[in-house]
Amino acid sequence: MLSITKPFEVRFSEVDSMNIVWHGSYMLYFEDAREAFGRKYGIDYLTIFGEGYYAPLVDISFSYKRPIVYGMKPEITITYKPTDAAKIVFDYEIRDTESGQLLATGHSVQVFMDREYQLVWVNPTFYEEWKKKWL
Repeated sequence: MLSITKPFEVRFSEVDSMNIVWHGSYMLYFEDAREAFGRKYGIDYLTIFGEGYYAPLVDISFSYKRPIVYGMKPEITITYKPTDAAKIVFDYEIRDTESGQLLATGHSVQVFMDREYQLVWVNPTFYEEWKKKWL
């Protein structure tokens, strides 16, 4: 199973008047995790683009389990979910590093589009090679 865990700090600008992380910030945490995963495993956005493709998000969701508040030191774990389809699928968990409590979970799906913005229905060659290397 391919995954990484990345600690992060909650910035004051990410919380609302109740001192709770604003829901839109979760998408940024997920994005940071995808970028870190891509750098570690060689499937970052610039690599995908360099191969002639885009990888837009077509589905993303998250579930709150406990509030994330200013001053917490959470970490996010991103896990790659293999599929035969021409998709990149990830699951996410955000935990408090001090208590270990689960704070949020999430899921995302990216597809491939060519440079003409046409959906690609089969795995690009570079992605098949990537999967052979890592899975």
